[in-house]
Amino acid sequence: MSLPSRRAFESPAGPRLTNMASAVTLLRCTSVRLPAVTAVVLLLMSVTTVQASQGDKEPVYRDCVKQCVRTNCTGARLRGFQSAQPQYMALTGWTCRDDCRYQCMWTTVGLYQAEGYRVPQFHGKWPFARFLCFEEPASALASLLNGLACLFMLLRYRGTVPRQSPMYHTINAFSLVSLNAWFWSTVFHTRDTYLTEKMDYFCATAVILYSIYLCCVRTLGLRRPGVSSMVGVLLILAFTSHVSYLTFVTFDYGYNMAANATIGMVNLLWWLCWCWQNRRTLPYWWKCGLVVLLLHGLALLELLDFPPMLWVLDAHAVWHLSTIPVHFIFYSFLIDDSLYLLNTEKMGVKVE
Repeated sequence: MSLPSRRAFESPAGPRLTNMASAVTLLRCTSVRLPAVTAVVLLLMSVTTVQASQGDKEPVYRDCVKQCVRTNCTGARLRGFQSAQPQYMALTGWTCRDDCRYQCMWTTVGLYQAEGYRVPQFHGKWPFARFLCFEEPASALASLLNGLACLFMLLRYRGTVPRQSPMYHTINAFSLVSLNAWFWSTVFHTRDTYLTEKMDYFCATAVILYSIYLCCVRTLGLRRPGVSSMVGVLLILAFTSHVSYLTFVTFDYGYNMAANATIGMVNLLWWLCWCWQNRRTLPYWWKCGLVVLLLHGLALLELLDFPPMLWVLDAHAVWHLSTIPVHFIFYSFLIDDSLYLLNTEKMGVKVE
């Protein structure tokens, strides 16, 4: 899953390459075939998100794209490339214009490097070497591995904890929300479109909100179910308002980042308070505290924001890779706590 701040930042201002416009004619672009799928999929998957950054502001880049589209995306050339395009590229929505942008991006990067300037960003992100249909291979793989780790530990949880445990169903629901978020994170890093970007961001927000609900149920809901129900309704309303504003009013990256940072801080402080209160009674409390601190601490890796090494591995991918072991610690905590709650319920002991 991705942080909401990724497109809120742009690379430092770079040089204008108007004096190199003649280099456009040296570019050899390829074109891709429109997806041979239904009109609905075309509408959802072929609309690429456009966010102005230094690279795509360059006249050399813009002229390159225009020339490439005019030369390769019509008539016999387009039909010829359509027949040669791999099916997986068509099914993931790569259009002729998308391919022109990809090729022109590397032309612009080469010109920047030849002049000794810093690598620019394009449409809100760093240039990545495409692998098959994957736009960001490292981040896509890391998101997939996070999802698999989550699924593996969910199955382990279900195999270890009886269904009678008080938190069993709440934790299962949280796991499904998390799996959904990692699925969309994988899809988004595979193919960045208007739909996949929004789904990635919205599902990430849902995970944080559900983590707050999970904490509420654990700290208050077991003794006061009405309180957790009220908090759950408020969280649903907050999520609905958040998504509605970003979808129907304006997608404000700054607001999205601030909103997620705020609810993330609520989640952090609430869990840490619970850990502190139970540090002397629950021997496994440290697992919860460690997970919360790791998740928020590792997110700071995003601040390193550097051009991808080997055009594949950037700070965002490193962050996703670093969170994979956290799933094992967190579910270890959930298993210990669920078994503890089950035992205390059988013994009639008051749960704290």
